[in-house]
Amino acid sequence: MKKVVILGSTGSIGVNTLQVIRDFKEHFKITALTANSNIDLLERQMEEFNPEFVAVSDIKEAEKLRKRIDGRCKLLPGEKGLNELAAGADYDIMVSSLVGFAGLAPTLEGIKRKKRIALANKETLVAAGEYVNNMLEKYGAEMIPVDSEHSAIFQCLTGEKKERIEKLILTASGGPFLNHSAEELENVTIENALDHPNWKMGNKITIDSASMMNKGLEIIEAHWLFDLPPEKIDVVIHPQSVIHSMVQFVDASIKAQLSMPDMKLPIQYALTWPDRFESSYVETNFPRLGSLTFLEPDMVKFRCLKLAYDSLEQGGLSSCILNAANEIAVELFLKEIIKFSGIPDVISDALDKIENRFDIDPGTIFETDRLVREYVYNKFNQGA
Repeated sequence: MKKVVILGSTGSIGVNTLQVIRDFKEHFKITALTANSNIDLLERQMEEFNPEFVAVSDIKEAEKLRKRIDGRCKLLPGEKGLNELAAGADYDIMVSSLVGFAGLAPTLEGIKRKKRIALANKETLVAAGEYVNNMLEKYGAEMIPVDSEHSAIFQCLTGEKKERIEKLILTASGGPFLNHSAEELENVTIENALDHPNWKMGNKITIDSASMMNKGLEIIEAHWLFDLPPEKIDVVIHPQSVIHSMVQFVDASIKAQLSMPDMKLPIQYALTWPDRFESSYVETNFPRLGSLTFLEPDMVKFRCLKLAYDSLEQGGLSSCILNAANEIAVELFLKEIIKFSGIPDVISDALDKIENRFDIDPGTIFETDRLVREYVYNKFNQGA
């Protein structure tokens, strides 16, 4: 029986993880759950899974929940509470599925405790990949990717030698604007951008998918997960989202991992690895699919993808700057302060204006993230 803590249990990854736990309740037990502010759903999850700890990032919502649960379990408020939970709860596996940079600190606490990290929070590696990898090596913790693309690569590399890898091929759906022109992107609405053709996700990751920044972040994540340079990480548009990613080897052969779009599959694999458990998820019916198609990504139209490659090439904390600027840019778009087409402008400006540090440690990582957010907020008079 493995004990599991879910950071972000009310988000799409968290909800899917709990479904996997339901399916395999004889193998897994929930010991801690966390949410940002959705205490109604969190309370229902508590009633079903009876965790020992819960954490709520929003202080006001945490106090509301405290009154409702009347001491049924230990409740930890705020970001401090989230880190305290990660450092103190009893668990074997941490599912790190918080949105954005907020996932870094508690994930580091799990690494220090030598736990398995089922990583769905790509920003952890985007903002602090070098430091995180050093910590993984120092403490001997495991990190198993949950993103469908990185899970696919992880599976394709089983039994293979790193020196025989020619390149990684990350697939991308292309999002809702695959067939839009650059001019049409000037006028897209929030509703347009949140209408993903294949996946049901939270607002932030859905906007990232529409701008293709999500794929840019995945390029950076793949670099740190699999220790390959950016020139060995390609992206191909695959609208059906059935091939989740591929690995090409030096003999020109290619391995691919395929399944219907369903996040429960990579979540289950991260929980059960190196084993595979039988499941009842939707099987892939190739005759019914008919055909699979592939296209080159347009890095002129989807500038965020190019910015991600550029930040990885620059090294240091350039990707940390990119990540923070993107998080605020998405927030500004969702508040209708900037256009969708303005997201890469915000990111490019921050990359130009904020100093890129090469002395990488927790202090410089968190300070760089703070400076970027302060700079972008001030530019748009939003206040931090």
